[in-house]
Amino acid sequence: MTITQPDLSVFETLESEVRSYCRGWPTVFDRAQGSRMYDEDGHSYLDFFAGAGSLNYGHNNPVLKRALIDYLSRDGVTHGLDMSTTAKRRFLETFQNLVLRPRDLPYKVMFPGPTGTNAVESALKLARKVKGREAIVSFTNAFHGMSLGSLAVTGNAFKRAGAGIPLVHGTPMPFDNYFEGTVPDFLWFERLLEDQGSGLNKPAAVIVETVQGEGGINVARPEWLRALKELCERQDMLLIVDDIQMGCGRTGAFFSFEESGITPDIVTVSKSISGYGLPMSLCLFRPELDVWEPGEHNGTFRGNNPAFVTAAAALEAYWTDGSAMEKQTRARGEQVEQALISITEENLADVKEYRGRGLVWGMEFHDKDRAGRIARRAFELGLLIETSGPESEVVKLLPALTITPDELDEGLSVLARAVRETV
Repeated sequence: MTITQPDLSVFETLESEVRSYCRGWPTVFDRAQGSRMYDEDGHSYLDFFAGAGSLNYGHNNPVLKRALIDYLSRDGVTHGLDMSTTAKRRFLETFQNLVLRPRDLPYKVMFPGPTGTNAVESALKLARKVKGREAIVSFTNAFHGMSLGSLAVTGNAFKRAGAGIPLVHGTPMPFDNYFEGTVPDFLWFERLLEDQGSGLNKPAAVIVETVQGEGGINVARPEWLRALKELCERQDMLLIVDDIQMGCGRTGAFFSFEESGITPDIVTVSKSISGYGLPMSLCLFRPELDVWEPGEHNGTFRGNNPAFVTAAAALEAYWTDGSAMEKQTRARGEQVEQALISITEENLADVKEYRGRGLVWGMEFHDKDRAGRIARRAFELGLLIETSGPESEVVKLLPALTITPDELDEGLSVLARAVRETV
């Protein structure tokens, strides 16, 4: 694909140096539909990034777009704070009927703000309020957001350094397989909890991702998650599952923790909950934890009613029969896994490991710089992929759940070529 040099001058001169994704994809995007994005010169790019997981149903999904256009055309409420609106009512009823009740989940629903980090902040705040303790335990290579509370339970040293102040009241513990099976699960954690001389303050809660997306596509085993839940119950700690990137069907089931059979005390949801890439997040929790006073946690943009509209439409379109969507995602995941097996066999000396669940996969290389080179070459070939891991050493695949088998094959072929051409 021949790409002319785009005019990036206004971005480079006026926009902050903090921008990141655009540096790996140096073009100016103009439109997008389904699993493809197009730049202003008309070049097509197959999207294996899906808005960092916020576009599980693809770009400008026609069903969701129609619902949004109809709502706006009739002058439906756009900004509603936490007022009761028809759009919010429809979302809550649809979420209850299609997601919570079929899974026998008793959660109350809180709208903490527009982004994932808002949901995490509210979850941490609630856990501390309920338990009357400050400490939170997180895990190695975790990522929970960029605001200070969320950053305190995030593992990445580079992102933590941006805080500019000490990040306190968070203690990291080893994630599943951190010691590659040489140490029994939770040996260190439980010993610290029981030792009065350990220096670990009694935690209010433990926060965990079932699959660490930004941390390198690290997949927790169901038995590890069950043991963690049991440990929390024994030690009077709340279990928070951060399902911001891995929820809404990304791993197969609507919630990523369903496979393990656990019921977390608190769950954070964002990214694809709106279905259309519109800002929206949820904090879900057991009813007995709803100890908030009215207005004790609020925010101007909790009532993004267009997001409620597309969220309800997405649930009705894809989760009325949730098993169909789950089966499709698992089938697409098997398709990805087979391709990664072939790439690994072809590059046996270079690929360290591939891993994933559903439609989130990662491929790690012995050469930690290789993933970045592969992502750059893939862009040149018309494929958008990103890297993850503490040293960006993992190629991350995050296509839309609605991607077709042919599109998936096309992108995986480009990935294989990019791997071959960056030896």
